[in-house]
Amino acid sequence: MRAIRAASAALLSAVALMSAAPLALAGDGNNNITSFGFSVTPATITPGGTVTLTSDGCEVPSVTVTSGVFDTVTLTEGRPGTATVDVDAKAGAQYEITFDCKGERGTTPLTIAQGGDTGTHTNTGAHKGVKAGYGTTAASGTDTDGLGTTEVVTGVLLIAGALGAAVVLTRRRAGGRA
Repeated sequence: MRAIRAASAALLSAVALMSAAPLALAGDGNNNITSFGFSVTPATITPGGTVTLTSDGCEVPSVTVTSGVFDTVTLTEGRPGTATVDVDAKAGAQYEITFDCKGERGTTPLTIAQGGDTGTHTNTGAHKGVKAGYGTTAASGTDTDGLGTTEVVTGVLLIAGALGAAVVLTRRRAGGRA
């Protein structure tokens, strides 16, 4: 009976830690949380290409978008706008795009694709493939290959929880036959 209580306590502790981990991660150096939404599409573009800028939820009628790779754009009343990336933008570089809503700023990266074509178009193909499950990568604006501390800790806690549940179920079955 004592083993069942210990396993249950361990399982509850693991669940509590797992639910607290995302909260700790949200405050970990992520200063890009805003009260309004914004995006740049596509996220990767060739020099001279055109990007679409969108913003929603800003209480003022205009949002100012700035970057070192295109001229300043003002989005009005939540309508999308476009910007042409400088033809001399460095291929392989990543530029920060800043959205300003009445003094509140949010940023997102724009990557300049490799290639010699400088026509006005968007690059719709993925240059590195899809990475699913790396929510922290987009938020931090960095490109990582591999698992971070949060992912490893979460995985260990999930495994520990599964093992704890297996122990509890095994003990219950064994106790019921005796």
